[in-house]
This record gives sequence, C-alpha cells and structure tokens, in this order.
Amino acid sequence: MKRARQQALMELVRTQPLASQHEMAERLATLGYEATQSTISRDLEELGLVRIRDADGRLRYGQPRETAALGASARLRTLLSEFFVSVAASANLVVLKTTPGAANAVADVLDRAGMEGVLGTIAGDDTVLVVAADGTPGRTLADRFQELGGAP
Repeated sequence: MKRARQQALMELVRTQPLASQHEMAERLATLGYEATQSTISRDLEELGLVRIRDADGRLRYGQPRETAALGASARLRTLLSEFFVSVAASANLVVLKTTPGAANAVADVLDRAGMEGVLGTIAGDDTVLVVAADGTPGRTLADRFQELGGAP
C-alpha cells in the first residue's frame, strides 16, 4: 500500500501544482489512498520532494532537481526584464545586448535555466553570445529572449 501511495503521490506532484500537504491528502483520497499529514510528510521525505517556486513564482511541491531550472528560469525572466537592451540573430547565433555589467549574470542564469535550444553562452561586459543547438534557429531563440525581456 505504501509503495502504491508513494507512486500515486509522485505522479500527482509531476502533473499538478500541489502547494500543500492538505491538497495532497485530498487528491490521494480521490484516488483511494487515505493518508494523514504525518504520513504524507514521511512520504515527501522518503521521495525527496520539496517545496519549490515554479516559473510564475508560485510555491508547489517538486523534485529538488527542478529547483535549479525553475529558479534559473524565473531569475532569467527577471534579469532580462531589468537589463535587456536588444537582441539580434544570425544562423545559429544570438547576440543579446544588456546594460553595462549585466551580461555575465544573464549568461550564468541562462546556462543554468536549461532553456530548450540553447547550447551555451559566452559573455562580455554588455554582450552575451548565445549558441543555438542543432536544429534550433537563432531567430527562434532571439524571439524568446525578446518576449522574456519585454522588448518591442
């Protein structure tokens, strides 16, 4: 019973933004698993699930490895909204212009965010060179950066 409950809990956490143990207990009950708060707390500990912030800044439960990517994704959005100046694309390359001194921070967070299609970055003082992965046009990434940065 414990193993089945924990598998159900993992699936719920993977597919639904559960923010509290009370929500987990309710969802588990609809699946036929009665669990107390202390049981869920032990399950969370054994499964290695923790509270994380999603890309929209809301708290929910997830696996720790999600934390770095989600945190970086939210931080990238914040940094780009504050320091983004312009973007240009050529083939599989993108040049992001930032305010002076911000490029290293943007590149670091971009590397950690695990954005689909990004192979890697190189940063200067106010410029980030983004190399797109095979099959991803630089223009596609440039459009994403422009959206994240709120640029016209």
